[in-house]
Amino acid sequence: MIDDPMDRIAAALERMSPPPMPAPDFTAATAFVWHVEPDRLEPVTDVNRVDLDLLVGIDRSRDTLLDNTRRFAAGFAANNALLWGARGMGKSSLVKAIHAKSQAEHEELKLVELQREDLPSVGRLLNHLRSAPHRFLLFCDDLSFSHDDQHYKSLKAVLDGGIEGRPENVVFYATSNRRHLMPRDMIENERSSAISPSEAVEEKVSLSDRFGLWLGFHPCSQDEYLAMIDGYCAAHGIKIDPQTLRAEAIEWQATRGSRSGRVAWQFFTDLAGRQKIAIDL
Repeated sequence: MIDDPMDRIAAALERMSPPPMPAPDFTAATAFVWHVEPDRLEPVTDVNRVDLDLLVGIDRSRDTLLDNTRRFAAGFAANNALLWGARGMGKSSLVKAIHAKSQAEHEELKLVELQREDLPSVGRLLNHLRSAPHRFLLFCDDLSFSHDDQHYKSLKAVLDGGIEGRPENVVFYATSNRRHLMPRDMIENERSSAISPSEAVEEKVSLSDRFGLWLGFHPCSQDEYLAMIDGYCAAHGIKIDPQTLRAEAIEWQATRGSRSGRVAWQFFTDLAGRQKIAIDL
């Protein structure tokens, strides 16, 4: 029986706290998703991705990121990377495809996806990754911050902040529609209303400066859009009259009011369905 009130409080808190996370089994899969409450790394046995060769119109970004990833997987120095720009142009698809390509060459390379809302827990995640005998691509998709969002402070530990720094076996890849990870109008509003405009948004804007690689993704041309669809058709064995395919593809993008890799894939999905062909979505 516990008589001391402090001992009773300590015992109650111990019962309320979740048990420590068991050591992850990184041999269970090549990719994992980080979850909190409770902390855990869920293995992903079938990653949703496309083949690297099917990503058209982003050759420079592809080659740069692939070279960076291969160096990292081989145990050499590599940069964190921010993939920013137009929606639907293959930013997240490129990260997943490059992981698959590099992992085939270096089996110890793992992909770990971290949700933006779970950034405050990144320190705990890094502790699990730091001691593992593997190398990790830590991936955060659609990363951005609003005016009063404090999650960006947690991200600095992944990039180059803190006395421990980033573990040598972890590199961080993020995708965003924004180059500076926050809306342009918020940047300008803070600058215009601040006593010291040059310092007003430095803390948030400088976050993107901590990425060694900035890879820009821009809207594709019509030729690139059609080349994407041709590549999908060839890869899945779909045969269709080229003029009919071109006319339908152009009509599809016109009704969507945009042209991108995502729109090309959506058209191809519709085409495959009409031809009674199953594809891996």
